[in-house]
Amino acid sequence: MEALDYHVEERLQAEFNLEEMKIVWAGSRRTYEISDRMARLVAIDPVFRKDNKTMLSRKDLFEDTLRKAAHAWKRITFVSLWWPGGLGNVSTHAMVYARLITGGQDHGVHGFIVRLRSLDDHSPLPGITIGDSGMKFGSGAYNSMDNGLLRFDHVRIPRNQILMRVSQVTREGKFLQSDVPRQLVYSTMVYIRQTIVSDASCTLARAVCIATRYSSVRRQFGSQNGAPETQVIDYKTQQSRLFPLIASAYAFRFVGEWLKWLYTDVTQRLQANDFSTLPEDAIEECRKLCGGHGYLSTVARFLMKTVSQLGSGNKLVGTTAYMGRAEHLAQCHYEVEMAQDWLKPSVILEAFEARAVRMSIACAKSLGCAVATVEVDDVRMFDVLALSLCLSAGFADLSVDLLEAAIAHCQLIVVSKFIEKLQQDIPGKGVKRQMEILCNVYALHLLHKHLDNLSPPAALPGSKVTSERTAAIVVFSVLISFSSQVRPNAIALVDVFNYTEHYLGSVLGCYDGNVYQKLYQEAWKDPLNDTVGWLPRVNSTNTEAAYSHSKTLDMPF
Repeated sequence: MEALDYHVEERLQAEFNLEEMKIVWAGSRRTYEISDRMARLVAIDPVFRKDNKTMLSRKDLFEDTLRKAAHAWKRITFVSLWWPGGLGNVSTHAMVYARLITGGQDHGVHGFIVRLRSLDDHSPLPGITIGDSGMKFGSGAYNSMDNGLLRFDHVRIPRNQILMRVSQVTREGKFLQSDVPRQLVYSTMVYIRQTIVSDASCTLARAVCIATRYSSVRRQFGSQNGAPETQVIDYKTQQSRLFPLIASAYAFRFVGEWLKWLYTDVTQRLQANDFSTLPEDAIEECRKLCGGHGYLSTVARFLMKTVSQLGSGNKLVGTTAYMGRAEHLAQCHYEVEMAQDWLKPSVILEAFEARAVRMSIACAKSLGCAVATVEVDDVRMFDVLALSLCLSAGFADLSVDLLEAAIAHCQLIVVSKFIEKLQQDIPGKGVKRQMEILCNVYALHLLHKHLDNLSPPAALPGSKVTSERTAAIVVFSVLISFSSQVRPNAIALVDVFNYTEHYLGSVLGCYDGNVYQKLYQEAWKDPLNDTVGWLPRVNSTNTEAAYSHSKTLDMPF
């Protein structure tokens, strides 16, 4: 029996060129072709099967990952790998970042190459305690990765194992600083962290793809005169939750592209020993943007330092350049007279800038350590000398507000990079229009969610409460309008991700939408069903009959 495609009508509604949008998502045609070819090779290779993953123990998962990695090396002629784990059982060496102390003087963090295990029998070397960090949350995911724990106890590191591009230590123990910026020591961390943004986009896109496809197949309520029930994706409540997530996947993808470009540009200049054209804190800014543990806390401190410089006359550059207009943004009201005004990128961008500035300034005011220079919105900006005292004294008490300010700044960056992406020449019928719609859905969803952080629009009369409520209605009405434009393209927009069913790993996200029959087939793959006798073992000849029987019994699929 020929398989049905329950999504075919949804795909026919698409208002854009799907193949061209896939190239936009991938970043280039070559990247798209390579990733598509690799995904298809993995999907058809029996070595990479995943249907038994939930039945494997953690040890079996790890051994299965090693087998797949070894097989992949044979299949792929070129590969670029970066292992976030591997310490628990596999690694023989590690790149260790530690403080360099010579002659009793601390020279800060430096990189060291350290051998951890014997190359003869793989046992840990003297003074090194090493092991696996144990079970992670969930039955799959990172449980196949041997993330490890490590402790050093009086381990000697030879001088030739210090990375010495940034600074050197002579045989006599003298420390020599080169003219290479010290921030270069963070470059490895920055690379990993900038990939986290792109990885977050891929992970979100995977979940959104599954949810969107199943929302199109799933029907519930709304049946009249024997007609089919309503598709779940047609409910406005479902759209209000699902469509902003689709838009977020695209937004994170594009800001990830920008971070990759920023990192590549900075490192290429450094490798060419060209430091003259770089902002003094370019690498540092990259590090703060990418973050890590305590990332938002780091961004919050960075914002407070930036606010402290507003009265210094120094020109702000990079992602905080908008704060150079702090006095205007702190006082301005976004100019919205009608719903159509929210179609203007300049209006959206200024609303996000004003929100970020106001929240940062409010935190500066609450820190209560203003000592100098300029006033913005009745807040006297404080100097750098007082900054550290202020932060150490008040940061803990204001941590919630400071982190919210950091989030507002990050959301501004994502929105601004999405808008910048739309300024590029984007080929393909309807592709740019769909990206404009997604950009508006992402931005307006955030604005509607955080209206309490915005001042009421000047054009709306009445009290502050009335104005905010009116603004909420206006923003929401425009958001609903854009959601209705996403609806006919929803399936095609997640098809753009070009994920194979093997990669998605969920029957609910199958390409043809034939969810219930495939769910039934998957259930019978469980070894426990070899001993179940109440229904015959399913096979290719009786699958359809058994599926029909389950529907007759009205099983809750």
